[in-house]
Amino acid sequence: MAEGYIHSTESMGTVDGPGIRFVVFTQGCPLRCQYCHNPDTWKLKEGKKVSTEALMEKIRKIKPYIERSGGGLTISGGEPTMQPEFTIDLLKKAKEEGLHTAIDTSGFVDPEKFKKFLPYLDLVLLDIKTMDDLVHQKLTGVSNQKTLKLVEFLEKEEQPYWVRQVIVPGITDDLNKMKKFAEYLQPKEYLKKIELLPYHELGKYKWENLGLEYKLAAVKPPSEKKMAELNAIFKNYKINIA
Repeated sequence: MAEGYIHSTESMGTVDGPGIRFVVFTQGCPLRCQYCHNPDTWKLKEGKKVSTEALMEKIRKIKPYIERSGGGLTISGGEPTMQPEFTIDLLKKAKEEGLHTAIDTSGFVDPEKFKKFLPYLDLVLLDIKTMDDLVHQKLTGVSNQKTLKLVEFLEKEEQPYWVRQVIVPGITDDLNKMKKFAEYLQPKEYLKKIELLPYHELGKYKWENLGLEYKLAAVKPPSEKKMAELNAIFKNYKINIA
């Protein structure tokens, strides 16, 4: 029985994979995204320590609802690959219960390390913040090269995945760059869906409570028109858009 640090759980999640899902938000993250709505997940040991069995007890209570909806377990973060033994053990236990499993990751992990997760995964939710490496470094504090290598790794391993990107006005909403993103993704065989998520300000107060400077304070969420324009790009490339 493994133990790990988590931030929180959500019993009836509907936005982190197919169907109704039990979502575990793990503690600890190597990125420092400027729009992060959970900066309180960054430091690993500031979370709550729990066992995988304790989480499974909660999951079993809502298992009938999960199964009827075609849902499952999603391990998110923070960054769940920072706690491999804990995350793998929880995925393994969920698979033993016959549940669909998913992991939501920034992809900031070496492919060979990620390979250990694959036997217990049905779906990977991969957050590609931006294809522009310089913008990625400014936005998150790290390069996007590991993430892009993980895309190629998932293709090689024939692992189904979704791609997610947060649309931040003035930073990740450039139409020409988005076309290049669509061109990059279009030939991918195991990419099942892309989700463009509008930037929001819901986590701003957490930054303030932690005494952190919120550098996107002047940025407002993208308009519905802009989101429609960006989504249309992927439809033109015949990519399944959420």
